[in-house]
Amino acid sequence: MKKIVRIFLVSSCIVSLLGLSPGEKKWDKSFAKIDNEVRKNSKAYVTLENATKTIGHRLTGSANGEKAEEYAFKLLKSYGFTDVKYQPFEVEAWMRDTVTLSIAPGSSDNFRDVPVVSLAHSPVEANLQGEIVDVGNGLEEDFEAVKDKVKGKVALANINLVGVTGKKNLHRSEKTALAIKYGATGVIMVNGAPGKILLTGTASVTGAIISIPAVCISSESGFEVRKWLKEEGPLEAHIEMHNTSKQIKARNVIATLKGKSDDRVIIGGHLDSWDLATGAIDNGIGSFAVMDIARTFKALKVKPERTIQFVLFMGEEQGLLGSKHFVSELKKSGDINKVTYMMNLDMTNDPKGVNAFGRDEMSEFFANVGNAIHSVDSNFKNEIINRAGLHSDHQPFMLEGVPIAGLSGHLDPNVLQCYHADCDDFSLVNKEQLETTVRIGAMYLFALSSADQIAVKKLSDQKTRDFLISQGLKEELVIGQEWRWEH
Repeated sequence: MKKIVRIFLVSSCIVSLLGLSPGEKKWDKSFAKIDNEVRKNSKAYVTLENATKTIGHRLTGSANGEKAEEYAFKLLKSYGFTDVKYQPFEVEAWMRDTVTLSIAPGSSDNFRDVPVVSLAHSPVEANLQGEIVDVGNGLEEDFEAVKDKVKGKVALANINLVGVTGKKNLHRSEKTALAIKYGATGVIMVNGAPGKILLTGTASVTGAIISIPAVCISSESGFEVRKWLKEEGPLEAHIEMHNTSKQIKARNVIATLKGKSDDRVIIGGHLDSWDLATGAIDNGIGSFAVMDIARTFKALKVKPERTIQFVLFMGEEQGLLGSKHFVSELKKSGDINKVTYMMNLDMTNDPKGVNAFGRDEMSEFFANVGNAIHSVDSNFKNEIINRAGLHSDHQPFMLEGVPIAGLSGHLDPNVLQCYHADCDDFSLVNKEQLETTVRIGAMYLFALSSADQIAVKKLSDQKTRDFLISQGLKEELVIGQEWRWEH
């Protein structure tokens, strides 16, 4: 999925930890103990290193994916959790095989090979030749401007926004959906990262196989192709690919810290990754931070008033499949109404502030929590932003009205550019920054769970609709076939 560096939070459970009484408004002493425990005993870095070395990538549906599920299960057990369970679900697992892209002037058979990678959920078999039409940034207005030209052709689109300001970008899957809508027979995405880096990721808004082949080329290749278009006129693209797809079982991994009530706080992160590299950043730094927060709570003998669930989701990269299944099961049982906040760590690194995620009522609460964190860690800036977003495992919860909050962090550009690429390996992980994610994440989780009252509640269906519109998310949800209300 398209990523922002972030932690998504969610909960309003009341916890009794480290002598904190339910009515106490100060978290300083408890935060200091959390800070000390993580600094002295964190296992996030060493366990992530071990997993990347012994497992490799964690593609959902693969043998490696199954090994990753087992690794997380055993790790949580080793931290003292007696209630650790697999939550199996059926998923259409897509796996790449081979792909080639060659390009030639329209009047020539002199095809030139271009390095390329398939975007996930492209067809199992494709052998396509067609004229390239440049659709710029691939927004709907860009397709609309060439609607008479792009039908029956191969669309060339930027993954990132180029040459515009003040516009909101779309996910690569949404751009592919627009290409299909406007009749394109194939899509070539141009990576925004500099150099020769090839990016993968899903091109499907639903997680199902799409009807046209979608591939990604590097920014360097994109520059060359556009230069050829300018100098040589119309270009023909030949895309040939072979992939596999089959129904398999994947498993979310859930560790439960039972509270005095059935109300719950959920903290999660996706364990799966794409297959080009180990996925140490996307999302090793998130999922292994979740497990280390779980270790921290066990080490400090947290005895919660409300139940806490630590969830490692599978299938996020292939369309939020694990989190959608998790939320579906909550709806079937009626337990969705017991979830008052959800915390999701996805590529979050070295957090310096909080995102209230569009819920203004929580700004004062988060400011107070941030002040308490700053008193323990003076490097924490307590920056507050307030906007919602899509495309990670918080999304299915948010669409049911569950309050979401997030922490904003930072990844160096040389690290971020390896997102979904073959350079996403353990060498990119910064130990201190990863442990900061654990420390700050644990403090926010504790504060949310120990507060007497939380100012936000689960939204009704109509208010959820209004909230999503107010956050400017309707267009993306419509394109992604997730908008369940009337257009």
